[in-house]
Amino acid sequence: MKSFFRKVGFGIGLDEKLPTDPLKWAQSQLDNVEPFTWKGSIPSEKEMRKKFGEFIYGDRKILRKKYKNDKNKYEGEKNKLRHKTGQKFFENNELTIRHNEAINGKSPVFERFWHFWGNHFAISEKDYLAEYSTGPYQREIIRPNMVNTFEQMVKDVSTSWCMIHHLDNSESVGPLSKWGIKSRETINENHARELLELHTISPQARYSQEDVIQMTYVMTGWQHKWDRKRLESGDIWFNYEMHQPNEKIILGKTYAPDGKRELYNVIKDLVNHPNCKKFIATKLCRHFITDNPTKDMINPIVKTWEKTDGFLPEIHKTVVKTALDHSTTSKFQQPETWALQIVRMFGLYWISKPDRMKYDFKKKPTDSQREIEWMLEELGHLPYRPAQPNGWSDFEEDWISPELIIRRLIFASKMANRGLIRDDNIIRAIIRRNFNKPEKIYKLLDSQKDYKNKLAIVCNSPDMLKA
Repeated sequence: MKSFFRKVGFGIGLDEKLPTDPLKWAQSQLDNVEPFTWKGSIPSEKEMRKKFGEFIYGDRKILRKKYKNDKNKYEGEKNKLRHKTGQKFFENNELTIRHNEAINGKSPVFERFWHFWGNHFAISEKDYLAEYSTGPYQREIIRPNMVNTFEQMVKDVSTSWCMIHHLDNSESVGPLSKWGIKSRETINENHARELLELHTISPQARYSQEDVIQMTYVMTGWQHKWDRKRLESGDIWFNYEMHQPNEKIILGKTYAPDGKRELYNVIKDLVNHPNCKKFIATKLCRHFITDNPTKDMINPIVKTWEKTDGFLPEIHKTVVKTALDHSTTSKFQQPETWALQIVRMFGLYWISKPDRMKYDFKKKPTDSQREIEWMLEELGHLPYRPAQPNGWSDFEEDWISPELIIRRLIFASKMANRGLIRDDNIIRAIIRRNFNKPEKIYKLLDSQKDYKNKLAIVCNSPDMLKA
């Protein structure tokens, strides 16, 4: 039972009250979106797009022209522009906000689901999105929709600036649209393909290439406005002159021309498709329970989906109940989750104080302002920088290499200098609260004299790497 607190959360710290009813403890966190407890800067998505726009305009329209014959001068001025627009600071600030809730927040189970959905609707590493946009997108698009239906979440994600820019939908032009006939530009399939493959029905639905093309036609016209001073960082709008005007046929169903509502109509059918329900339920089980979910894990989630019309709080509660019912099944933890569990359980120093995260936009950020990013990079898991749109893997085999385990050993050893209470009795008490079989870990604890080695070996034990 005690591993359940790590399976669906980040463990129980020594100063936290040990829940007497684990299921109630977990499910009670899923009905509301709690305000962020971080007292430092939390810039809005629009503010971040403005900074992004300032950078790309300054680089493309000013610096490249002004210093086209002086590469060294160009690089120096570009670095100044990076500092002026916070390019090397904002990702770290977003990680600080994210981690503060995981470590210090009152709803760690909610935060775990937030991490899951952010990875499901992943933004891969391109076009400075991690530096400026991915964090605000996850805060303002995904997080509020966790108390909504999956349908509404998909709609808002699909029409968000970050996703449309990430998957190049602004470059998609209906060939029979007014603009397409005039310019001879054509479609870009990226967004439509990912909506089908990664976000909703999955390839198990056996959609065809023609379905992808028809889905692309539906999505033509959704784009960001071109801002004269901030280039592609303008708001999202629906451009009728670029939208393919005729009817579309997707998975055998005909959709009449309906402008911007076409996308909403198709999404409604996609999220209610049996393959979508099974696909998402399987991913939830894979993230929280086991690499190889069984039907008796998946089916209760699908039934809740059907009963509640995809209402996410109830789906999340069923996931939690299923995780508790299968608490003896262990799940290998991704590096970021594992690191946050160590920090929360052992009460270690990880988050810089808000006054240390104040940035002057004049010079490069301090080491402490970038430390979280560097540490996660060493672990091989920067959450806002997956290499591909399918996000970070949930499969153990992708995280179990000798190199990645060695990195965890080094990380845990370093963390012993961040406020670890060097008292075996207190460490035992922490272990007792969070592990089903603490005696196994006590033996590891007793096998080492140095506290760096104690924390390293305990945190890299099979019981800690899995939950």
